Amino acid sequence: MKKQDLIFILGVTVLLLPFFICKPVSEWYYAFNASHGMIMSFLKFAVLSTLGEMIGLRISSGVYNRRGFGILPRMLVWGVLGMGINIAMIIFSNGTPVVLQYLGMQDAVQVMHEMLSWKKAGVAFAVSVSMNTLFAPVFMTLHKVTDIHILTQGGTLRGFFTPIHIREILINLNWGVLWGFVFKKTIPLFWYPAHTITFLLPGNMRVLFAALLGVVLGVLLAVGARMGEKNTGS
Repeated sequence: MKKQDLIFILGVTVLLLPFFICKPVSEWYYAFNASHGMIMSFLKFAVLSTLGEMIGLRISSGVYNRRGFGILPRMLVWGVLGMGINIAMIIFSNGTPVVLQYLGMQDAVQVMHEMLSWKKAGVAFAVSVSMNTLFAPVFMTLHKVTDIHILTQGGTLRGFFTPIHIREILINLNWGVLWGFVFKKTIPLFWYPAHTITFLLPGNMRVLFAALLGVVLGVLLAVGARMGEKNTGS
């Protein structure tokens, strides 16, 4: 373990530990989260998912940051995406049980408010599959578009607010990696089961758990990006 790793771990610990060991801080968090859920979604994903991308960069390139990486633009993107994830979770967690009820599972809505059971786990899995199948690919593609835009603009905030050439970026995306790794592997093998757990949690804990998974998401997307660079180089 190098000095930069110790500094990174210490910084993350100092940032997050008060929320777990300091009662006034944790009480403030729960109160603010209850009344300002979208703002907290922005903040949680902005911090945690960007940390995940920094860890991904460390794994692939040996550093947590480098010129042009664009930590601040990435935090802004993740914050906005985090609000989108919060909205998606509300839509799918409420809508999927209704669809299951429409298809014949009469207690699908009610079972999500009951104690843990195999039936509740099945409904949670259905919610996860529907969200990650219908929403996640669009979300991940949008993230990739913004990622490329940040890199091509040198990682600056001023550059980030220039027009995004979406058509050109989509044409030149490495769809082999995006489909073969990000969609085909991470969604069914990781996100389906991970978000099944998410939807088994109480409603006030779901976004926090999803934000913690955002660290993993940042790592997976960063590793996928590095895989694309290697394939392009070869």
